[in-house]
This record gives sequence, structure tokens and C-alpha cells, in this order.
Amino acid sequence: MRVLLVEDDDHVAAALSAVLARHGFTVVHARGGAEALEHILPSDGSAPFDVVLLDLGLPDQDGFEVCGRIRRCTGVPVIMVTARADVRSRVHGLNLGADDYVVKPYDTGELLARIHAVGRRTAHGDGPAPSLAPAGEGEREADPGLRIGPVLIETAGRRVTVDGAAVALTRKEFDLLALLAQRPGVVYRREQIISEVWRTSWEGTGRTLEVHVASLRSKLGLPALIETVRGVGYRLSVPDDDPPR
Repeated sequence: MRVLLVEDDDHVAAALSAVLARHGFTVVHARGGAEALEHILPSDGSAPFDVVLLDLGLPDQDGFEVCGRIRRCTGVPVIMVTARADVRSRVHGLNLGADDYVVKPYDTGELLARIHAVGRRTAHGDGPAPSLAPAGEGEREADPGLRIGPVLIETAGRRVTVDGAAVALTRKEFDLLALLAQRPGVVYRREQIISEVWRTSWEGTGRTLEVHVASLRSKLGLPALIETVRGVGYRLSVPDDDPPR
């Protein structure tokens, strides 16, 4: 697996590169955003890397900007690796299209597990989410979708609208919402959600689940739609006067 490591601290980069190399990874080190983009967006349109490890505190441009530019041009998996631990930064990074978010200092075993998890999802075909452009009338008739209150979930087209307005979700955000919508009002255990959406039983994914739930609530503008059942998991809350259809 080829890894692009975007890290301005040479000591950190050297140590991590050595660990990755011992585990069979081929690592290319970029010290800034411009250099990273030159590597990840070659003029011939090829995709030379399997995953990007992206620091946010880069000397020439913010890592969020770099992630946005990468995601607009390619579906290569991006894992943000940064000291920014606040939930707002996590949500923003995932909204930009990052596949995962790891906070420094981290355990190298944890980082390796996350890289392999992203690799497995990519191998299963989990590329970037498709465009949310409006579908033709024929497609809408073929996929009436599931309506819950003002939310319409079209599973075939992987589209979500709220009161008729399209909501741009990442692939995992859509998968999470679609899973909960299968049985509105029923509690899904955290372990079950992680297994079905992330295809892993690794406990460290729990924090990623929380961030994705927060991001969904923010994007949909309906914070009460996804209810937290403390100590158990999450469920989709449906108003009594508006059953799913």
C-alpha cells in the first residue's frame, strides 16, 4: 500500500515513516500542502496513492483546504492526523470528505488499524459519494425512497433531501442515516452500527461514530431526529403524527 504522508515536522515524519515501512507500506513524505497536491494530483490523472495521512497545521496552507482540493479531484482515502482534538474540527474535516480523523498523540497500532480499515472499505467499493444533482423524473418514480417527516432518503440514488432541498452527505453519513431509517424508532446498538457501516468491530471507531452523528444532525438541521440512547446506541425518532412511509 502506497501512503502519502503530509507532515511538516521532519522528526515526526521520519519516525512514522519507519513504522509504516516495517509494516510493508511505501511512504512518500510531503512537507506542505502544495507539495502534497503535486504528488496526489499528477498531470496524467493517475491515482498513485492508496491513502493520504494529512496533518492540518501545514506551513503553506491549512490542511482543511488541502483536503477539500483533494476531494474535489480524486476519491483517494484521506485520514487527518492532527493535534486539533475539538469536535468542531473533527466534524469539519469529515464534512470536507476525510475518511477518518486521528488526534495526536496517537498509538501507532491504532493508526495502523485505521489505515487498514480505510483500505478494506475502499476495496469493498466505498469511493467518494456520488453527486447529489437532481435525478430525472423516471428515476424518482423508480425509487420513491423513505420519507420520515421532512426527510426523504432515496437509497438507490443515495440522495437525501429535507423539505425538498438536497443535503450533501458523505458516504458514511448516508450509510449511517439509511441504516437507522430501516427501522425508525428501533434502537441500534453502537457495536451493530460500527459493524454494518464501518465493517469493523474495532472499538476505536466509536469516536468516529459520535462525530458522524453530530455531523448528520448539523447538516439535516434536525438535531432531534437522531436520538442518543445513553449507554446503548442511537435510533431515528419519528413524530407520532408522521409515521415513516
